[in-house]
Amino acid sequence: MSEVHMGEGEWREKLTDDEYRVLREGGTEAPWTGEYVDEKRKGVYRCRACGTELFASDTKFDSRCGWPSFWTPMAGDRVELIEDRSLGMERTEVRCANCGSHLGHVFYGEGWDNPDDARYCINSISLTLEPDAGT
Repeated sequence: MSEVHMGEGEWREKLTDDEYRVLREGGTEAPWTGEYVDEKRKGVYRCRACGTELFASDTKFDSRCGWPSFWTPMAGDRVELIEDRSLGMERTEVRCANCGSHLGHVFYGEGWDNPDDARYCINSISLTLEPDAGT
């Protein structure tokens, strides 16, 4: 359940049209177009809508899928996982637990070498990177 409660008009004022389409309407940015796909700097990835810390750069990995991929959120309570049966598929949507914004989807069982065999496939436009000092 999200903690930030803003009306859709307030979200439209705060976010660009593209940010609104992804974060508030559950859209997806085109693969290989996001600013963080190939990002190597160390730091913390925050929700672009509310600033909540979501993912640490040391959990980011190259999945070659066209979107930034992480193997776990910073803490389980930072994200909300929701069953998504849209587009004729069974997936798990990832939302910011603080503001309810759409971040992307998580996939399991693909053979990744991480503790949960998970790939959090997240839209760059849903994130901002706060780089560590000196990176």
